[in-house]
Amino acid sequence: MSTATPAEVRVRRPRPALIATATATAAAALLLTPNGAVADPTPRPGAQPAPPVREGSGLSDPSDRAAAKAPESTTDRALTTPVTELTDGTGTAGGTRGYPREQVLTPDPENPADKSVKLGLTPYHAIAPKLNALQRLGDRVSVEVAGRSAGGHRLYLVTVTAPESTRQARAQERMRELIENAPSAAAKDPSVKRTYKTPVFFNNNIHGNEWEGTDAALKLIEKLATAQDRSTTDLLARNRVYFNITANPDGRIAGTRANANGFDLNRDFVTASQPEVRAMRQIAIDKQPAVMVDLHGYVNGTLIEPTTPPHGENYEYDLFLKNTYANALGMEAAVNGLGYTPAKDGVEPAQIPFRDQEEGWDDWPPIFTPQYMPFHGAVAAHTVEFPMAVNNDEYDDLPVAELRRRSSINVAIAGAAMRASLDYTQTHRTSLIADQIEVFRRSVTGAAQVPVSPETVPGVPGIGPEDVYTTDFPRAYVIPAGTKAQRSATAAARLVDHLLANDVQVRRATKDFRLGGKTYAKGSYVVDLRQPKRGMANVMLADGRDISDKVSVMYDISGWSLGRLWGATVDTVRTSKLAVPDRAVDAAANVGYVAPRGTLRLRLDDAREIAALNSLLADGVSVRRAADGSAVVPASARAKAVALAKKYDVAFDATKATGTTPLHRVRVAAAVTPGELFALREMNFDVVPVSTAILNAGFDWSKADVLFASAGLNHAGLNTAARAALDAFLAREGLVGRGATGAALNAATGLLALKPVEGNGDANGVVRVVNSSGGVTSGAPDHSFVYAPLWFTDLGPGVRVEQSYAAGNPLVSGHWRALEDGSGGPAQAAGRASVVSGPHAVLFGTEPLFRDHPKGQFPQVARALLTVS
Repeated sequence: MSTATPAEVRVRRPRPALIATATATAAAALLLTPNGAVADPTPRPGAQPAPPVREGSGLSDPSDRAAAKAPESTTDRALTTPVTELTDGTGTAGGTRGYPREQVLTPDPENPADKSVKLGLTPYHAIAPKLNALQRLGDRVSVEVAGRSAGGHRLYLVTVTAPESTRQARAQERMRELIENAPSAAAKDPSVKRTYKTPVFFNNNIHGNEWEGTDAALKLIEKLATAQDRSTTDLLARNRVYFNITANPDGRIAGTRANANGFDLNRDFVTASQPEVRAMRQIAIDKQPAVMVDLHGYVNGTLIEPTTPPHGENYEYDLFLKNTYANALGMEAAVNGLGYTPAKDGVEPAQIPFRDQEEGWDDWPPIFTPQYMPFHGAVAAHTVEFPMAVNNDEYDDLPVAELRRRSSINVAIAGAAMRASLDYTQTHRTSLIADQIEVFRRSVTGAAQVPVSPETVPGVPGIGPEDVYTTDFPRAYVIPAGTKAQRSATAAARLVDHLLANDVQVRRATKDFRLGGKTYAKGSYVVDLRQPKRGMANVMLADGRDISDKVSVMYDISGWSLGRLWGATVDTVRTSKLAVPDRAVDAAANVGYVAPRGTLRLRLDDAREIAALNSLLADGVSVRRAADGSAVVPASARAKAVALAKKYDVAFDATKATGTTPLHRVRVAAAVTPGELFALREMNFDVVPVSTAILNAGFDWSKADVLFASAGLNHAGLNTAARAALDAFLAREGLVGRGATGAALNAATGLLALKPVEGNGDANGVVRVVNSSGGVTSGAPDHSFVYAPLWFTDLGPGVRVEQSYAAGNPLVSGHWRALEDGSGGPAQAAGRASVVSGPHAVLFGTEPLFRDHPKGQFPQVARALLTVS
C-alpha cells in the first residue's frame, strides 16, 4: 500500500477515446474538423471530460469540409496592414508617456446582428463606449489601439495600473530593456527588485465564438478602476495589468471561431499572416508579460494549463512549469470555489491536463498564444477553457434563457481565473521577475536548459521522463548571400524580416568570412543564438524533431521549420567561436533590382516573384516561359518592372533568352481552405471561391481558366447540370487538386489514371522530398509539409512524377505513425510519388499552402496553375 500523499503522486486520468483515435483511419477522421480545434459540448453531469478535437485540413469527408469564401478586401487588409507600435491616440509611442493614457474612442455603429447580443454579452459596438466610461472612472485605466482586424475593427489594449509620470514610465521601460538585454545586470539592480511593475497580460476572445473572456475582462477592469481597498491599490502600484479586450472582433460579431479571413488566429503565431496576430505579437514584444492567460471555451470541467507531453523543447520549461502549475492550482481553487456543481449547474470540477491526463493536449508547437509568449519572457502562460458551451449547435438550438445562464457562469469562471492570476502575481512578484530574468540570462550566455525533475521543479507532482524535452541549441544560423549560395534572395530577405519582426536579433556580414568550415560572402546574415530570444530564433529556424514515438496523438501540428519551408537557405553552425565581421540590422537589405537594359528575366522561385509575374500579366505584358522555368519579360516593360521590384522586393536580371511558351493571366476557381485562398491571393492570382453549393446554384465557368480543389467540393453532391458543367470545364481546361478532395475529384472525372493512397490522417510535419527537373517542382526546396499525407501509385500512361517522398523515413520533424495494420506510415510513403501531373491535371499529396505558412512551397502551386491552364 502506497504511503505517498496526493501532492507526491501524479494522478493522470487517461482519455481512452483520444488515445484510441490515433490508430484507426475512421477514428482519426473524427479528430479532423474544417474550422478548428473545438472542445466537445458540455458532457452529462458525472461524465468524463471529452477529448480535444483537432483542427484539420486532412481526410475527413470532402462534403463536410466548407470551402473558403472570405472577400478579397480582407486579404488585402491583412497583407497591407502595417505593424506599428502601440498608439494612445496622440501618435506617441507607447513606452514614452506616462499613465493614464486616455483617449475618447469614436463609437462604432450599432449592429443588432452581433452574435453576442443573444447571449446577453457585450456586442462589439458597445465596447468603445464602455471603455470611454471606464477611463472616466479615475486615473487607473488607459486605452491604446493595438491595430485593426482583418475585417477592419479596432483592437483595444487596456492597461490598468497606478498612475505614472512620464519619467516613471521611462524608468519602467529602461528596466524592461535591462531585463531582456542585460539580465545579469538586471538581477543585481535594486531598482528592478524594488520598483519594476510585473507585466500581466489577459488575452480574450481570440476565438470569436468563445465570447465570455471579454465580458469578464470588462468587469474586472471596472473593479480595479474603482476599488479603494489596500490589496487593490498595492496590486496596481506593483503591477501593470494589460487586457486585449477582444483579439478577434470579426469572429465575435459573426459568431465564428475564425476572423474575417477564415483564419484560426490561435494557429497563426509562428507565421503571423493575420493583422490580429501581429498586434498580439507587438504587445508581447513591447510589454514583455511575465504572466499571461488566454481565455477560451468550452471544456467541462474548466481546463487550465499546463498541458500534457510533449512540451515545447525550445523554452525554459523548468521555469515555465514551476509557475504555470502553481498558478493553475490557484485558478482551480478559485473556479471550484464559486460553488458550481454538476448536479445543480452542470459544471464539472476544473482540470489541469498536466496532472489529470496522459496526453492529447500538448504545448509543443509555437502556434498557440500561451506557447508563443514564453519566447518573449512569460514564465506562466495558460489557456483557460471555461465550461459551458454556447456556440455552434448550442447557440442555434438552446433557449435564450439557457444560453444566458451558461454565459453568465462562464463570465464568472473567467473572472475567477483572472483574479486568481493577479493574486499569484502579487504574491510571487519577486520570483516571477527573477525567473523572467533567468530566462534571458540563460539565452544571452548560452547556458544549458535545466531538465524538469522532482528536484528542479519541486512542488509539481508526477514529473517523469515523459516530461523531459530539451534541445541542443546551435551556436548560430547563417542565411547566406549570393545567388549561388541562396536559392532566392527574396526569400532570404523575407525570412530575415520575419525574424526581426519577432524580436530576433540578426546581424549582417560586412566582409567575406569563414565559419563552420564554410566560406560565406559579404552580406550574409548571421543569427547568433546567444541573444535574449534564442528560443524564438531556434523554434523558427531549427529542423525540429520527429516525435512520432513520444506520444500516440497530437492536438495540432508538430513540425513547422522556417529554415526548411520558407525557401531560403539556412545553415546551422555548431562551432563554439563566432568571430564574424558584422553589424546589427533592423531590416533586411533590399534585393529589388532591374537590369538597366535588354530583355529581363524574373525567377519564379518565391511567392513574391509569382505576385510580380501576375501583376505583369494583369497589365497585359507579353511574358514567356524560359527553359529553366523563369519568366522572360520584354525590355518595353522595364518601367513596370521597376515598380514591381520595389513593391515585391524581387530582381529582374538581364537575359538573352527569348522564352518559349507564352504565359497568360490565370483566373482560378478555388474550392480551397482559408489558408490556401489567402496564399493564392498573396501571389496575386485572380481567384473566385467556389464550392458544391455555389456550383449547384449555377456557376459561369467562363470566369475561370483552371480549378484548384482541396476542400468543400464533392462531385457526387453536384446536381446534374452542375456536374455536367464541371466535367466539361475540366475536359477543356484543367484541375489542380490537393489531398483527398483533389484525388476524389480526379477519380470522378478520370483525368489522371492512378491510385491515391491515404496516409495516417493524424500525420503532419516537415518531410524530405525529391523533385523532378523541368516540371512544376523544378528548383523547389527539397523539403515540404504534409498534413494527412497522400501518395500516388499504379500510375497510368501520361502521368508524370513531379515529386516523390524521399527514401527511408521521409519525416524530418513532426508526428507520423503507421496505423495499427501497418499501413499509412512514412515507410509506406517513402519513394512514392507525392506530386503528379498530366496534360490537364496536377495532384498534390503534400500541403504546399498550409495556413499560408510554407512559403517556399507556394511556387509549386503557382507553376501548376500556370501549366494546367
